[in-house]
Amino acid sequence: MFTGLIEEIGRVARVQRAGDGLNLVIEAALVLEGTRTGDSICINGACQTVTAMDARTFTVFASGVTAAVTTLGGFAPGRRVNLERAMTPASRFGGHFVQGHVDGRGSVASIDRDRMGMGVTVSAGPELRRYIVEKGSIAVDGVSLTVVSLTPAGFTLYIIPGTLNGTVIPEWRAGDSVNIETDILAKYVERMLDARGQGGVTDGGGLMTKLAEGGFV
Repeated sequence: MFTGLIEEIGRVARVQRAGDGLNLVIEAALVLEGTRTGDSICINGACQTVTAMDARTFTVFASGVTAAVTTLGGFAPGRRVNLERAMTPASRFGGHFVQGHVDGRGSVASIDRDRMGMGVTVSAGPELRRYIVEKGSIAVDGVSLTVVSLTPAGFTLYIIPGTLNGTVIPEWRAGDSVNIETDILAKYVERMLDARGQGGVTDGGGLMTKLAEGGFV
């Protein structure tokens, strides 16, 4: 589990084909502290397991599925990436619950910079848009962000200076592919509604009744 608050910007040192997947060697510093093989590190929003490490790098294996679903399959040496270690029981919890399970890829449609920050419009397919709500949480390239508004083809974001300074977002360009993880709460609600429609949930006047009273069912 992650928070979407990026700890460090790393750099892809090497990419090595390994069967249907890839071994990615990432240069880093902060996220190496206290990390051991077997630990999880989120790379541009994708949770990956550390398979090897030394004083300056760590290595992960991105499976063929991960390479296909996320942007990791297109990584090349020199690329800068957002990094976050998994939460610990003693961690402060900012951002929102991020699993590191990328739901799919979106595309940066437009960028509008102003004196303080950066407005971004992201295009996303209907399989992602169904879980995105205005003012809701979303993780884009592993960064916890708030959806400003919805568009017919996606959603808009506003990136504040602190986020710009600590992530690779300033390097985004129109047309770039980005990893998207929607808020898990929407998926659970959908599953409960599906189960209820199939006769699999009886709530005894609980959540489902409240949703029905509000006109959501």
